[in-house]
Amino acid sequence: MADLKGINLAMQTPFNDDGTVNFQIFEELIDKYVDAGVHGLVLGAGTGQHPYLTEDECNKLYEIGAKRIGSRCNVICQTSALNMDEVIRRSRHAESIGADALMILPPYFEGPGDDDGLFAFYKEIDAAIGIDIIGYNIPQNTGISVSVELLQRLTTLRNFNWIKDSAGDLTVHQEYLSTSASVLNGCDTTTVYALMAGTKGVIWGGANYMPHEAVRLYDLVSAGKYAEALELWKRMLPSLLFIWRTHYTPSVVRAAQLRGYGTGNVRKPLAKLKAEQDRALQEALAPLLDGSTR
Repeated sequence: MADLKGINLAMQTPFNDDGTVNFQIFEELIDKYVDAGVHGLVLGAGTGQHPYLTEDECNKLYEIGAKRIGSRCNVICQTSALNMDEVIRRSRHAESIGADALMILPPYFEGPGDDDGLFAFYKEIDAAIGIDIIGYNIPQNTGISVSVELLQRLTTLRNFNWIKDSAGDLTVHQEYLSTSASVLNGCDTTTVYALMAGTKGVIWGGANYMPHEAVRLYDLVSAGKYAEALELWKRMLPSLLFIWRTHYTPSVVRAAQLRGYGTGNVRKPLAKLKAEQDRALQEALAPLLDGSTR
């Protein structure tokens, strides 16, 4: 079982103005994030605009990313797809190039939504690979909620050891923590509270624009320095509330660009923030300038 505790940064994919992937900046970003102390990088995350990347582009990103990262931190690859054969093909490829774990969405578009159907989906993937599977609970996007009962059942599979919970319901999150699964928080705005509740780590899109602060927050909570953690959290929260309530990925990559990480570009059909949204984002980022951890 992989050790995925800590800050697993859901990494952006840097694009050129024409929508092509800028692999040079991708590698530079990997170095910046690793130097900031993150414990893992999630390649092809939702924040990395996975739905708008081709399978070949994902494979190339993962190959380049895994090689660049080496053994400096964990490598997590998203291998989600709607077609079952494609999920397995992507997963096997990611495993072959050195991924430590795979993040896989449930069959989110008119697929099975019942517990038996979801279990069968992950069981087939589990039988095809030999590294950790991170299930993904994000019902606001998939329309599928992973029940506590289903999660406990999924942990009987050989490789299903983790769940990323992005729902933002702390009650369910704590119920997850009572199972034998290892839990990773995925809701930006509940991060500090999930860590205090005992979640082992996070998969965090917002960390793209504040990797140093994210690592510092984790370190403070791990050390039991909750008052200091909450003081840091006060400076982080305005921008996290903004990205969570606005267009998430365009907000994150623009915030990252403003703080020196990436190009700020998105791939169609996503669009950049409007001028008034951009101004509001910059205001929300302002508290991070006070007491910088860099």
